[in-house]
Amino acid sequence: MKIILLGLLFLLCFDLQAGIRKSKLKVLYVGGSSDVYANINRGKVDSVLLLEGAKKRTVAFEKLLKQYFKYVTAIDAKDYQPVLSEDYDVTVMDGLPQPIVPPTTQEDPFGRFYGEKREGYLPQDFDRPMLLIAELSSLIGARLGLKTDWCCLCLDADAHHIRTEHPMFKGPFPVKMSMVMKPTPESAKSIAKSEGEVVPDSILMWRVQKEGYTTKAIRPGMISKSAGFLDSPDVEFISGGVSAKGLEEVAIGRHGNFLHWGFSASPEEMTEEAKSVFANAIVYISQFAGQAPIARKFNPFIVTEKHLKSTILRATRAAYEERVSTLKRIGKEESTYGEYLKSMFPELYFSFGTDEKAYKDYYMNNAGYFMPRPGRVSFLLDEDARSLGISNHDIRLLDEAIRLLEEGTDVAKGHRLLKRYTLCRFETPAEWRTWFETNKSRLFFTESGGWFFLVNTRDKNVPGNDYRVLCTESIKEPIEEKTLKEEDTDEKEPVKVQAFTKKMSNGNRLITIRMKIHPGYRIYTQVDKSDPYLPTTITFVLPKGVEKVGELKRPLGRAYNGTRTVVVEEEAIFTQEVLGTGNVTCVIEYQSCNDQMCMPPAELSLIVQ
Repeated sequence: MKIILLGLLFLLCFDLQAGIRKSKLKVLYVGGSSDVYANINRGKVDSVLLLEGAKKRTVAFEKLLKQYFKYVTAIDAKDYQPVLSEDYDVTVMDGLPQPIVPPTTQEDPFGRFYGEKREGYLPQDFDRPMLLIAELSSLIGARLGLKTDWCCLCLDADAHHIRTEHPMFKGPFPVKMSMVMKPTPESAKSIAKSEGEVVPDSILMWRVQKEGYTTKAIRPGMISKSAGFLDSPDVEFISGGVSAKGLEEVAIGRHGNFLHWGFSASPEEMTEEAKSVFANAIVYISQFAGQAPIARKFNPFIVTEKHLKSTILRATRAAYEERVSTLKRIGKEESTYGEYLKSMFPELYFSFGTDEKAYKDYYMNNAGYFMPRPGRVSFLLDEDARSLGISNHDIRLLDEAIRLLEEGTDVAKGHRLLKRYTLCRFETPAEWRTWFETNKSRLFFTESGGWFFLVNTRDKNVPGNDYRVLCTESIKEPIEEKTLKEEDTDEKEPVKVQAFTKKMSNGNRLITIRMKIHPGYRIYTQVDKSDPYLPTTITFVLPKGVEKVGELKRPLGRAYNGTRTVVVEEEAIFTQEVLGTGNVTCVIEYQSCNDQMCMPPAELSLIVQ
């Protein structure tokens, strides 16, 4: 009997050891974060407490990692250099290292971000496998253009919408996942309602941490934005998590050689089930050595298809009434539905007024032709794409743009489209055609990556994926201030306005408003109800004793777009005769457009003597 019992005990021990057989992967843990949230009590956490917490957390992670891996090294973030990762299979980043580049900000020619104002901690071409814990995904990844960006530092203790078939949940270390049906967070229900969706009252969840920040004063986790997350082949959504945001946001996900583990808990606060999954996550990301991200999300606020849906919903009376209800709860009053629409959609309001359906039709009918508006979280209508009747997401648009170059029918339009939607800058139609035909089977369109067609390859010899072209294009030669004239215009400021007055022969004064318009741009003196443009209006604020004589005289202009819309190009002169003396304020509202896009509505006030 003793022999049998000893044999069973031996087999049991063997099975347990086999179940946790250590991996030969070399793991570098970079610590420095504490379990204590540094911003609790408005940042008044004792620095000594944070330091002690960081040391305790490092010890806990080192202990956990050594249970699963034969070769583990733990260092403090202040001692980390990117070159150290070359000697390890995976780097676990749990602290913020010293920056290697200072904070900067750059934009491409269309106003889209290239880089952030944040410091850089890794080289742009860093391709070693790395697991980033909680907010480190954003702090380190922002300068790299990682899609694991900062949606909210509000991730709690449970995961949901888990891809349980994912290799992370299969091995190599044994995994047990206790899935429990729990109530859907109220925040998720509210967000879903605002987006016109319905979520179930309860969903399956898996406990990752013993406690979360909502039940214990510990560091919260971080979720990343789901909008545009899956629009490139170099990403994976692995799991969502309970947070103050919607159900679709990313708690665990991969972008290239980086794995985002959004949960913040130290091993002391992890569930036993989560520990083995965390170890599996390290093993999983190890296979992505050399696979740096292809698409780069350098603008964290870039609009995507998801924003288009929410834009349509914002124009509805239901959205307006919800806003009224919200404001009422905090003791404020909302304006009328018309005033609400005018503030939300200034360009469209003058065409559509309070016609709810007209706004929806406008966005739905032009859904394939929108592009990001520079400097704003909103859309511009790409008139070039619309004129061809081809969506800017459709690869045929590139084919057609190249054909325009080849045939010489509208070369300027072809160049604009190719420059707008690719990262290539070829000189000849033949070069464009060769690139397109060679790579068309590998081309994909990414919104979050900048609204570009990119090539699904990491071969640096293949043109099409190098974002640095945007950086170089945005650099302009300095212009000495003395060479600038008041009437100078450019792409960023296509209209310059002057106002002056002179005495007339009858003793009255003539106020003249001169609008200098950049080549290729136009303003609108009259807008047909079918066109979504803002007409130019001039309002005179007259002091006591001054009155207008006759009506405002407008430039003639020309008919546009086959409608009753009238546009003026190059220069627009408006005149108004007035009687009396005193300063007159001229309020000018206008919108300028070219063939590709419209600038945001502008308003300025000028005083004439």
